[in-house]
Amino acid sequence: MARNIVYFDLETQQSAEEVGGWDKISRMGMSVGVTYSTARGDYRIYGEKQVNDLLSDLQRADLVVGFNVLRFDYEVLHGYTAFDLHQLPTLDMMVDLANKLQHRLSLDSIATATFGVEKTAEGMQAIRWFKEGKLLEIAEYCCYDVKLTKLVHEYGARHRQLHYHNRFGKKLTVPVSWSV
Repeated sequence: MARNIVYFDLETQQSAEEVGGWDKISRMGMSVGVTYSTARGDYRIYGEKQVNDLLSDLQRADLVVGFNVLRFDYEVLHGYTAFDLHQLPTLDMMVDLANKLQHRLSLDSIATATFGVEKTAEGMQAIRWFKEGKLLEIAEYCCYDVKLTKLVHEYGARHRQLHYHNRFGKKLTVPVSWSV
């Protein structure tokens, strides 16, 4: 039986500034969360009212894969549960790459260098959409980020490396030791 890898991302209702700082991430509130499960072979979109279903989806994973999930997404979800999500088997690609490179990369810098595609928006735009009631736009953006996360992970696992652009625009390569 194949492993159930769950790719995951979420967007928030409020910014760090609005909740009083980055030490209060759990107060930001989830607007939309998205998963892709390799066991099911589908994407699932969760609104705030379905946060418990999202938490169950993550808890059923053999591996949760995301980008900055340990420091951000899990902290947002800690506003909804007493369960310590850091106990879940998790590959935070941003953390893994930062440990290798000694600096943080953006998902966009990897996707652009590796696939020639860019993210469709950014987190602050998703917060504006939430305030405007545009949940469909948030869901589309979040699904696209989950798709990029999945593509980056699969590429890294298959090729044992990723490409990224540094701050000067130079394309560089970093080795990874991920599996699917």
